[in-house]
Amino acid sequence: MRLTSFTDFALRALMRLAGEPDRSFATNEIAAEFGISRNHLAKVVRNLADSGFISTQRGVGGGFMLARPAKSITIGEVVRALEGPPLVECFREDGGSCALKPRCRLKARLAAAREAFMRELDATTLAECAYPAQPKRSPVTA
Repeated sequence: MRLTSFTDFALRALMRLAGEPDRSFATNEIAAEFGISRNHLAKVVRNLADSGFISTQRGVGGGFMLARPAKSITIGEVVRALEGPPLVECFREDGGSCALKPRCRLKARLAAAREAFMRELDATTLAECAYPAQPKRSPVTA
């Protein structure tokens, strides 16, 4: 399986928030720390807020933080909320237009693999993946 960069950025941001759960972060700060586009991250933040994972505060002193404890958020929950199109066309809600559909022997195996992947992510909490701030280095004195 391959996660979209959108979900990857969301997971990175959430992991960072989980590392300091009582702190509010600015989009610029997270974008700079992880070397990702500020504009792309802003879209990610909006989606995470709409999905109820984070709360946001606009204006001076604003930012975003986790909306609930990291131990109550599973990675599987986040991936399901953010991932776009299904793994393959035949997994679409309308069944897609795959010509192999009547006798396909692959769909069941792909479904089982996807479920195993998601089961592992469902068993992993954001708290387990928290990414703390790097310790500040003291200036070297001679």
